[in-house]
Amino acid sequence: MGLRWADVDLETGRLTVRYALQRIKKDVQLVEPKSATSRRTVTLPAFAISALQHHKAKQQNEIQWAGSGWKGNDWGLVFTSTVGTPLFARNVHRQFKNILVGADLPDLRLHDLRHSAAAILIAQGVSAKAISALLGHSAASFTLQVYGHLMEETKREVATQMDAALNPVATQVATKPSERRVQ
Repeated sequence: MGLRWADVDLETGRLTVRYALQRIKKDVQLVEPKSATSRRTVTLPAFAISALQHHKAKQQNEIQWAGSGWKGNDWGLVFTSTVGTPLFARNVHRQFKNILVGADLPDLRLHDLRHSAAAILIAQGVSAKAISALLGHSAASFTLQVYGHLMEETKREVATQMDAALNPVATQVATKPSERRVQ
């Protein structure tokens, strides 16, 4: 929620995490993220760049529509209310739950989307080190600790695919070593 447009480069497709938004009593502040690894630059996939371009155009329309009622500040936040005020976690949480209900999806935590992203990357064969850097983990070992069970499943799939590629004579590729046919 502390992401600023100044930290998003839609031309190069890079986003730099520099700040977090923190509410202290009634005051809202931009603060440095919790750890050094939380401050990172992420290369965005094309669909995210497109979504951010669309969002930026929508926000520009909101600024014009609100006129003098726009309450945006000098931070230039990417994610704001329709009148430019910072978003707060409880409001984002409420909107997320409404989206889930409207889409007839199961109840999830917003944080579960982060886990889903990691699981998709693991299934695609992305290294633990790359996933760790993307998520802002302090070390790949932490990523392996959290997602290691998913990586083991991927390793089994890779072994099965290698069997299929290197042993094309086999008519059936088993998923368990004890079921594999020896030729």
